[in-house]
Amino acid sequence: MAMTLAGLLVVLVFIYLMMGMKVVRQGYRYTIERFGKFTAVAQPGLTFIIPFFDQVGRKINMMEQVLDIPGQEIITKDNAMVAVDGVVFFQVLDAAKAAYEVSDLYVAIMQLATTNLRTVMGSMDLDELLSKRDEINARLLAVVDQATEAWGVKITRVELKDIRPPADIVNAMTRQMKAEREKRATILESEAARQNEINRAEGLKQSQILEAEGRKEAAFRDAEARERSAQAEATATKMVSDAIEGGSTQAINYFIAQKYVEAISQFATSPNAKTILFPVEATQLMGTLGGIGELAKSSFAAGPTPPPAPPTRRPGPFEGGAQ
Repeated sequence: MAMTLAGLLVVLVFIYLMMGMKVVRQGYRYTIERFGKFTAVAQPGLTFIIPFFDQVGRKINMMEQVLDIPGQEIITKDNAMVAVDGVVFFQVLDAAKAAYEVSDLYVAIMQLATTNLRTVMGSMDLDELLSKRDEINARLLAVVDQATEAWGVKITRVELKDIRPPADIVNAMTRQMKAEREKRATILESEAARQNEINRAEGLKQSQILEAEGRKEAAFRDAEARERSAQAEATATKMVSDAIEGGSTQAINYFIAQKYVEAISQFATSPNAKTILFPVEATQLMGTLGGIGELAKSSFAAGPTPPPAPPTRRPGPFEGGAQ
């Protein structure tokens, strides 16, 4: 009998110990209540409580969580109706406050985020809503995080998932964007045409400058050529004058023959000249040319050479009938 009572007592003790043994999973915190009053927070791992006196109150998730904000119809500052939905990321930092400072933590955070979303977005124009999402997220985060601080919750992020304006506003915005792009295209085309005209004018200017520089250089070269020609002519004239002064008839013949040949060449290049009549004796011309040859020989030979005999005179074309 004693052995039976001892065995029963051992079993009761074992059951009592098993009832007081609690395992807390990683990422969670359990609140321990004694007769309904909060006493401690059980950390992850094995925890012992006093059965029938202590009990687990709330199991609080300490990991970062995400909460969806349902779609909301919001009227903006410029009286545009938009549909908005978003998400809230939060993490519990104080398990006791999250368990006993608010009745339903998830519902409270969702309602708080929804009301502040309406407040923030209702104070902005539609264009600001579509272009300033980061600013809206920052304002919502600051407001909601400050409100949930008393609940032991840290709001880590608030994001707007979608903003849906009405269809007519979307169509109007599409037309506005199209008109704006067409305006930009027209401006760019006009700027391109303007730049093209400027480049063309600049090229014409540079071409005229280069042409003027070329004419200037050509005129300078022509003037230099005429100057050198004049110097050469002056030198030749001086040599002929010196030769004449020295009594050389060959220099006189050279001078006369040169002018004679120039006059004949002018007759030959005249556009109205079809037939040229020479009212002079051909022998005179040949004699003059012979004098030119003698002058050249006298200039390059060591000593003077006798002039060549004049060629036999031939009758002219108009002298045949006279004989």
